[in-house]
Amino acid sequence: MNQSILTNRSVLVTGHTGFEGGWMSLWRTCLGTKVHGYSLAPPAMANFFDVTGLESHITTSTIGDIRYLVKLTKAMRELKPTIVLHMAVQPLVLQSYRDPVDTHTTNVMGTLNVLEATRLTGTVEVVVNATTDKWYENREWVWPYREADRLGGHNPYSNSNACAEIITQAYRGSFLASDGIHVASARAGNVIGDGDWAQDRLIPDFFRAQESGEVLYARSPHAVRPWQHMLKPLSGFRILAEHLVTHGIEFAQAWNFGPTESDAKSVAWILDKMCARSRKTKWMTKDFTQSHEANLLRSDSLEANRFLSWKPRWSLETAIDKTIQWRYAWKIQQPMRAFSMCQIAEFKTS
Repeated sequence: MNQSILTNRSVLVTGHTGFEGGWMSLWRTCLGTKVHGYSLAPPAMANFFDVTGLESHITTSTIGDIRYLVKLTKAMRELKPTIVLHMAVQPLVLQSYRDPVDTHTTNVMGTLNVLEATRLTGTVEVVVNATTDKWYENREWVWPYREADRLGGHNPYSNSNACAEIITQAYRGSFLASDGIHVASARAGNVIGDGDWAQDRLIPDFFRAQESGEVLYARSPHAVRPWQHMLKPLSGFRILAEHLVTHGIEFAQAWNFGPTESDAKSVAWILDKMCARSRKTKWMTKDFTQSHEANLLRSDSLEANRFLSWKPRWSLETAIDKTIQWRYAWKIQQPMRAFSMCQIAEFKTS
């Protein structure tokens, strides 16, 4: 990839105080990009943004809520970004059941506001809407889902992402394409990696059980997901942004960024591998009264492989090792910005 194409442009990352948005912002700073962030304040618990001292290394960090259009538009007009990486979402399935209104206002109206602010700002050339493969209508079939498969969503999280995708398509067709602004959706599978302390997410839950010495009870041990290290889809988002800058409307569509089919594994498989690396930690199955979650999910990234020359790096085994290494480094108080940058460098050269 021609790094200067993106380095010479101003990038706005929404959700820069979050897990994936934080890693993306750090990666862009490693390349010398002028990075602006717009997001809610980081959580009071440990978080990637604070642990890596990211605020002092990006160009601008604005604390704001994407659900409020006026403030968002004002900030974007002042920052004058040329590339927008939209990563500010409510990302948790169980939280979407607890608060479906907040999930929909963030994921649907937030996306709408980012696109409308883009239209009103006048400097943006490219928007990458980073979303999830869970917006597909899940039919529990064995075949991986492709970009043209039907939208759907049984739970509020999946449904809100499907709605956001429809809005993205509408804005691209009605406004942004005619203004020369190229918009694409980037759909990632289940990401792991560390710097993540979220509730009700498998890897953070494992580390909490490890630290407390308690047994981890798994909700859906037989559920199969397309697991991958978080740096894999982030590399795809970067490549997609470059293609949008250089080739424009040809790449303004939806793209899957998932692992190889062999890395679609069950929750039980992940936990067994994690426990094998931490013999003091145990997990068990427990009957939960829980809301619906899909049992089987795979995504097909052939389009990204073929037309973006994006190739998945780091096997799932390697991803697990890198995740454990990051958490151990944090526990022994290593400088985590430097450690994270080293992992990015290792990923790039793998």
